[in-house]
Amino acid sequence: MGKKKSVLDFYKMKRDGEKITFLTCDDYPTATFAEKAGLDMLLVGDSLGMVVYGYKDTRPVTMEQMIVHAEAVRRGAPNTFVIGDMPFMSYQESVDKAVYNAGRFYKEANVDAIKLEGGRRVINQIKGIVDAGMVLMGHIGLTLLSSGQLGELKASGRTAKSAMELILDAKAIEEAGAFAILLEAVTPEVGKIITERSRIPILGIGTGIDCDGQVLIVGDMLGLSEAFTPKFEKKYASLSNDVTKAFREYIQDVKEEKFPEEKHVYKMEPGEREKLEKLISDI
Repeated sequence: MGKKKSVLDFYKMKRDGEKITFLTCDDYPTATFAEKAGLDMLLVGDSLGMVVYGYKDTRPVTMEQMIVHAEAVRRGAPNTFVIGDMPFMSYQESVDKAVYNAGRFYKEANVDAIKLEGGRRVINQIKGIVDAGMVLMGHIGLTLLSSGQLGELKASGRTAKSAMELILDAKAIEEAGAFAILLEAVTPEVGKIITERSRIPILGIGTGIDCDGQVLIVGDMLGLSEAFTPKFEKKYASLSNDVTKAFREYIQDVKEEKFPEEKHVYKMEPGEREKLEKLISDI
């Protein structure tokens, strides 16, 4: 098992042109697989609201839910850099609340960093968390919270004006002390500009090849859901088909008494059956 990467390692990877690999992760078993595979980073994202709990968006997700899942991921991947995602209304209200809730991730789940959505409008919260000694990743572009406000998924940076807003947001986040920024569904042209102008790693999802690394939602890339997925999600497996097939085979085996077989059961010790029959006959 390799040594857990640090912020300094990620800075070096950016300088050396080595791409950073990054996935969301919601549970202990997946975390163990991810660590075994050698992922650089794991994000306990508020996307678990939809992936795990079946919410229509991320807004109902609570700090308590995020902490529970972050704890599980940390246990499963003790040697991987784990990031906790600040859910809706855990930081927007005030700097003090942002610092407190970010601190909960560290104290209760032992994360290595936290992530929050938003650019210049939450810059005071970003500064407050960093000034409190915590490591922070920014997140701009198409965020799940903003997509709820827009009513649909829309790429960011398709006009010069919107592109400039993203560039200014990224600059402000970096200056506030973030160690990295996640760009979601940003045009590749803008993603390249931000990546080249930034001293910190820029991670992309739906933002093109020029970012310093890539992230995907694990449920989407494994094909665990049959629901709509954005075009920027690449499926590396179709586990929903495999799982459904397994369930159907199990149902058939039980109905036809093909399961359990002898090899699936435990036997009484020799002679104990006869003793039991005598005891029963005395009742």
